[in-house]
Amino acid sequence: MSEWPEVELGELASFRNGLNYSAADRGCGLAVVGVSDFQDRSFVDFASLEQLAPSALGTPEALIRRNDILFVRSNGNRELIGRSLLVLSEPAIPTSHSGFTIRLRFEDDRADPRFFAYFLRSGVVRRVLASQGGGTNINNLNQGILSRLPVPLPSIETQRRIAGILGAYDDLIEVNRRRVAVLEDMARGLFEEWFVRFGFPGHESVPLHNTPDGPLPEGWRWGTAADVIAFDPRTKVPKDGAKPFISMGQLDTATSLIGEHEMREGNSGAKFRDGDTLFARITPCLENGKTGLVRGLAEQGGVGFGSTEFIVMRGDRVGPAFTYCLSRQPDFRLAAQQSMSGASGRQRAKTDSVASFQLALPANDALFAAFEKVAWPMLEMVGHLGAANQRLAASRDLLLPRLMSGQLSVAEAQKELEIA
Repeated sequence: MSEWPEVELGELASFRNGLNYSAADRGCGLAVVGVSDFQDRSFVDFASLEQLAPSALGTPEALIRRNDILFVRSNGNRELIGRSLLVLSEPAIPTSHSGFTIRLRFEDDRADPRFFAYFLRSGVVRRVLASQGGGTNINNLNQGILSRLPVPLPSIETQRRIAGILGAYDDLIEVNRRRVAVLEDMARGLFEEWFVRFGFPGHESVPLHNTPDGPLPEGWRWGTAADVIAFDPRTKVPKDGAKPFISMGQLDTATSLIGEHEMREGNSGAKFRDGDTLFARITPCLENGKTGLVRGLAEQGGVGFGSTEFIVMRGDRVGPAFTYCLSRQPDFRLAAQQSMSGASGRQRAKTDSVASFQLALPANDALFAAFEKVAWPMLEMVGHLGAANQRLAASRDLLLPRLMSGQLSVAEAQKELEIA
């Protein structure tokens, strides 16, 4: 173990529970960090926050500011309890946090917030909860537990050096995330330009004709998604042996990336292979945008299985880029939402209704092939960047306990960073 002195976290910081609000408070002007904003992030992503009406804020004391740390206090998914996020910069608009979270604010200049943000992400909170009798049945984190949490207190210089090393990993991850966002926008924008606004290559010489369903280039026709895409196609997945399994929680709400899959026995649920699009059909996952493009199964039998709440989309006359980009189209998603039925809170989109989505189809498949040639390399690069971020995050998370235990010096950690 390190020889750093130890103090209780409550000696360095104060705590505050978050804001309670209802659907009636939704509006504009007050951003709020909710549990869904944590995921596997290190920092608050202000661009994706839900907004409320300013009247939802009872007191300015409920606002967050730079260097605050937020914790998931309570959630149905126990794996999320104890996760934390650092507020890395001052929010551009007034921003608070939900009642299912706790805010930590440092009040002692012996503490570097970024160092403690990494320390508190290392799993120490969950280990403390488990040691206090929660075991696997951890339901709640509270201010008292956080206040009594023993934490190391190295010199402020050492804290800053460690935070700088670990922060460099996050800087690389953030650069890759921005590249992913740009590439996704480019692929989806190209899809919309060619197949929605009809600005495809050579469109200047193809006249548009009005039809009862809207203008259509000469030679094109109105069809359905099922004309070019197979929905829930038959895929053989062996029952015996461990195979890749993808849960709903591993789908992203904004990109095609899917979290690292786990290996499971059995084959019950949706079945898929590389290149398939997984489309969440159940509320609120559908409305939240959960969708993913399957990658990386080639070395593990080429097939996998997952949540029963996926609709699997596989390009038939079109390729995986077209299929994925269609699944992200606002009109396609709206049609899926409008087909939802079932009990409140368990509503699902109907596969047949999603498959019958109307779209314009070109005169021949050459345009589909041309689109794939341009758009697929973009989405392929997204996959490479996502895999790189998983490796960087794993390296960062392995460094922290070694630094804290004294197994690795700061100088040695800097060398590992240079290699990464």
